[in-house]
Amino acid sequence: MIYHCIRFTTKPGISEQAKAAALDQMGRHSQAIPAIRSRIVGAEFGGEYDYGAVTVLEDIEGYAEYMNHPAHLAMDRAGLPLIDTFVSYDITDDPDPEIGAKIAEIHRRRFEAQPDIAGLVSDLGEYTGSAAPGKHGNRQPPARH
Repeated sequence: MIYHCIRFTTKPGISEQAKAAALDQMGRHSQAIPAIRSRIVGAEFGGEYDYGAVTVLEDIEGYAEYMNHPAHLAMDRAGLPLIDTFVSYDITDDPDPEIGAKIAEIHRRRFEAQPDIAGLVSDLGEYTGSAAPGKHGNRQPPARH
């Protein structure tokens, strides 16, 4: 399983209505993407971000389907302009030692194929993690005990 996690803050001046609409769209796109096994979207408490989401995907093929699905791309196009700081990371129990590199490659190809989304990401105040353009999440996973 792959747990794709995001945390974010919105730009100053974004209305509560716009925030609510974006979070609602994030929740609705869960039903539109068959690869999603489970998803939670909501407010973050106890951290430095305002909101977050965790999307559960079966495997790397499902991850690729999710990242490139039209509903996810539409969410990026609608939501990224509202975001100031953003972090993404992935947690997986996949034993493949290349899983990090495969995740990074999905993002690299996605940004290459969707230059408008890559541009929206570049315009964010801060963007780090597994989905950040130019990042290569190919570090070795820790040894399993």
